[in-house]
Amino acid sequence: MSGSPPDDGKPRTLRVVRASRPAVVAGGGKGAPSLAARPEGERVSKLLAQRGLCSRREADSYIEQGLVFVNGRKVTELGTRARSDDEIRLDNTATARQAQRVTILLHKPVGYVSGQAEDGHQPASVLIRPENQYPGRQGKASLRFQPAHLRGLAPAGRLDIDSTGLLVLTQDGRIARQLIGDDSNIEKEYLVRVSGTMVPEGLRLLNHGLSLDGKALRPAKVSWSNEDQLRFVLREGKKRQIRRMCELVGLAVTGLKRVRIGRIPLADLPPGQWRYLHDTEKF
Repeated sequence: MSGSPPDDGKPRTLRVVRASRPAVVAGGGKGAPSLAARPEGERVSKLLAQRGLCSRREADSYIEQGLVFVNGRKVTELGTRARSDDEIRLDNTATARQAQRVTILLHKPVGYVSGQAEDGHQPASVLIRPENQYPGRQGKASLRFQPAHLRGLAPAGRLDIDSTGLLVLTQDGRIARQLIGDDSNIEKEYLVRVSGTMVPEGLRLLNHGLSLDGKALRPAKVSWSNEDQLRFVLREGKKRQIRRMCELVGLAVTGLKRVRIGRIPLADLPPGQWRYLHDTEKF
């Protein structure tokens, strides 16, 4: 057969060629498997968000840029998983970016929508201008307004066009997740002016016992502030929730103002004005 060694009867030694060994992942030790190949644990982006280091979207971006380390090993694949006891950290570059992101507290007036412009109404973000900055407590004292502070600024929660009060806008995914994430437990407090006659047991139902969209609402704290005003403290935020809750017990909302989010009060911030969240302030 063409290419076969000649059969001349002489003994020959066969040479065995070993297959090349797989490359060792840097920092993983001899024979360590790739982090991305681990089937157990949670995605690194999810763990970063759970630990409050950044949002999941930010985590994905940092992973792609090679700015995330698990047990000292750089990860660059979005599907990488880690265990809950693994050490996960951000590169100093990512940490510095996080520190530069701003959060703004705005007293939204009636007539502005919280998010994108709709039905001819302007978004509340148009009020974030130097001339509208509250001259009282400045928040980040050394921080001066820059157009870059509007880049990626988004509302963390909403207020209806006909509602007023504290609206948070942030560039920081950690704060957005804290305030509006599925697992958020942050209180929001409202003063609600009402008209009409409440049904029997209405106050009890407002505190716990109502459902919206076929789903039971979380327990709330609702009490009379005066004869025509209720105080609501909620830990969730369904669309037009307070107005719909009041309708279910025979009341109509004639005015609604959010006065607190977590530990941050609206305080003396005037309508239409804003300030930065201070480094020492926590929701």
